[in-house]
Amino acid sequence: MFLNSEFKTYLKKNLQLSNLVPQLLLIFFFFLVIYFFANNAQLNMKARNMNSGFDFLGTNSGFDIQFSLIDYDGSSSYGRAYLVGLLNTLLVAFFGIFFATIIGFIIGVSRLSSNWIINKLSLIYVELFRNLPLILQIFFWYFTVLRSLPSTEKSLIIFNFLIINLQGFYIPKFIFTNSHYIIYGIAFTLLTIFLIKYYAKKMFYEHAKVIPVFKISLLLIILFPLIFSLIGGVSINVEYPKLVKNFGIFNYLGGVKLIPEFLALVFSLSLYTSAFIAENVRAGILAVNKGQKEAAKSLGFNNSQSLNLIVIPQALRVIIPPTTNQYLNLTKNSSLAAAIGYPDLTGAFAGTALSQTGKAIEIIFIVMMTYLTISLLISLILNWYNKKIALVER
Repeated sequence: MFLNSEFKTYLKKNLQLSNLVPQLLLIFFFFLVIYFFANNAQLNMKARNMNSGFDFLGTNSGFDIQFSLIDYDGSSSYGRAYLVGLLNTLLVAFFGIFFATIIGFIIGVSRLSSNWIINKLSLIYVELFRNLPLILQIFFWYFTVLRSLPSTEKSLIIFNFLIINLQGFYIPKFIFTNSHYIIYGIAFTLLTIFLIKYYAKKMFYEHAKVIPVFKISLLLIILFPLIFSLIGGVSINVEYPKLVKNFGIFNYLGGVKLIPEFLALVFSLSLYTSAFIAENVRAGILAVNKGQKEAAKSLGFNNSQSLNLIVIPQALRVIIPPTTNQYLNLTKNSSLAAAIGYPDLTGAFAGTALSQTGKAIEIIFIVMMTYLTISLLISLILNWYNKKIALVER
């Protein structure tokens, strides 16, 4: 009996060791591969008298970027050029995700509509945009649509608010004084909406009373910032784009300009990704048991209330995981901006800066780590939300 117990202990230790050895060998092989490529790169750079390091980020870039959210010119550093490209990438990703989510939810719900026309139009939308290559859609919006707009002097003016021409879209620029009061109003509005939503949820589950949170939120978004603006004496100046002629060339100055490259990228990314999100939404809604919808009707909920209060909250558990992948794909696909000259992170930094400095390893490493960080942050936020709404078994 003693020998048998001793043998079992010996056998258990050897089995653990046999499981540990392959893992250690795999880790050793992984670091060996990294060392091989790093050493090979170092030897090649030494043979060509090339220095490694990130000192170049502080030197003057010597090139201009046509679209920037911050001050930038040719005398700025490569580090600032990186920041410009990063902000341009985040801008496209933000608006792409925003519009793709809205359009995707609308199309996804419409795919289940009992109205034949709405159902079939939604089906055509999904099949059209998800089956065409993204780069082809970018070219379509840029070369076929936006590059065929009227010239500057023949601009299309809509309600004296939106000016459309070959150079892009122009809208008035609103300049606020004492703008921090508006920020206070927005912060107070968000806090109030959060409390109302919490109260509405409590009333719904405890007393089956439905509070129109969406309508109340829309009212508060307008009301509270307006009240805080009046209290703080906020004034608004509107800067309209003006048509000027310099050296025989017409151009609009002032206002906010949205360049065609940015618009083409946002349009294509939003429409392409929304087609996939629509299918995720449709699958999520279909995953909810029909008994849930029937129970909602028996309680007197109309279709809209049943969808918003019963179906969608349960469907989100199915919708969120695949939609997270679509958000990540949209962010990474924004790197296709280089095909039409939009100065994103890949085009402005991994393109122009790399060709000027020759720091291929350093620049590619920075860009890869940047995209990886952005993707991990998006995954972290959505995974946290998905875990928050997950069903908890008792």
